[in-house]
Amino acid sequence: MKAPNYTGEEVLAIRKKLHMNQMEFWGPLGITQSGGSRYESGRNIPRPVQRLLAIAYGTEKQSAAAVEALRKRDA
Repeated sequence: MKAPNYTGEEVLAIRKKLHMNQMEFWGPLGITQSGGSRYESGRNIPRPVQRLLAIAYGTEKQSAAAVEALRKRDA
């Protein structure tokens, strides 16, 4: 399974479903509130952030795929 490629709309929907504010959602990923807001508003989400999103907020399969993608890169 390939790691997901989230859009800003999808990330916003995930955050709202979890009833989290931007600081609660983005902070653990090392992203500022303002940076997260820009991603949610449509700015391109870089691949490293995409992988962190999959690991932190994706399904078990999505999380595993993101970790596997990182491991293959380092091999």
